[in-house]
Amino acid sequence: MNTRLLTSATTLLCLALPAQGAPLSGLAALDCMIQPNQVVQVGSPAAGVIESLLVERGDVVQLGQPVVQLNATVERAALAVARERALQNGDSVVATSSSELARRELMRGEELHARQFVSKTYLDKLRAEAGVAEGRNDQAREKKTLASREADLAAAQLAQRTVRAPISGVVLERLMSPGEFVDQKPMLRLAAIDPLRVDVLVPASAFGTVDVGMVAAVVPELLNRKAHTATVKTVDRVIDAASNTFRVRLELPNPGNALPAGLRCKVDLARLTAPQPPGAPPAPGEALQRAATASPAQPLRDEKAATRRNTANAATPGRPVGAVVTNGRP
Repeated sequence: MNTRLLTSATTLLCLALPAQGAPLSGLAALDCMIQPNQVVQVGSPAAGVIESLLVERGDVVQLGQPVVQLNATVERAALAVARERALQNGDSVVATSSSELARRELMRGEELHARQFVSKTYLDKLRAEAGVAEGRNDQAREKKTLASREADLAAAQLAQRTVRAPISGVVLERLMSPGEFVDQKPMLRLAAIDPLRVDVLVPASAFGTVDVGMVAAVVPELLNRKAHTATVKTVDRVIDAASNTFRVRLELPNPGNALPAGLRCKVDLARLTAPQPPGAPPAPGEALQRAATASPAQPLRDEKAATRRNTANAATPGRPVGAVVTNGRP
């Protein structure tokens, strides 16, 4: 009786599990598009004439790599003047000497005034001259500091004439040529392709089955149809009423820029798995589903074997009912 109840419960569970996963059966081969993770139109922070473009279409660039050089003749000359001015020390030496001389004369005047050899007016005059000399010394130090800052400003202005790559990626297109004047127009288009971005439209009926962090298999439309692993990064929370779909975005690692962007692909969302640390216990219900689907006919085989044993015992005279027969021996 218990064996029959167990068999019936297992059969009902096996019938119920496929029905539970039925909404995902239509997500096994959804159309998707592999796109660059980021596309940037490179402009110039300063207006000027393009002297040279340092990259070509299809070149791989790194973050901070020079890609465009603007004409910088005036800026180089301005930087040379600013650095020369910052290195000058003549005004500082003169101001320091004048301040030291005024301080010594003031000390002598105070000694003479204490002996009543000079008047109070003469002492006030020496004090004023010492203050003026100290002020000129401060002005010389401030001018030297300002000259150093002007040199830094000239260096920054010169650095703006060299346009550097804002991202690591590939050159999609050259929009301008050497000799053209650039002000607000972009000069290059760059695309970051490591990692890649995979966009897929999922039917609205599957909303709630896809979560951020799940892992899916992406197969690009190439001759070598090799499956790649992508991770779900964003799931739209608004359903598009016109198409009755929502957008899911996945991140596809692309080491060495092995895959190009712009490919059509197929993504399998019917077998989404959540990444788990090694040795973690199975998710709730996973062990039960695995046990039920691994060998659903096992309880039925056990029941048939017990029936055969009981029939053999009943057919043997002189053997008690319920005795087990193995290889023809009780």
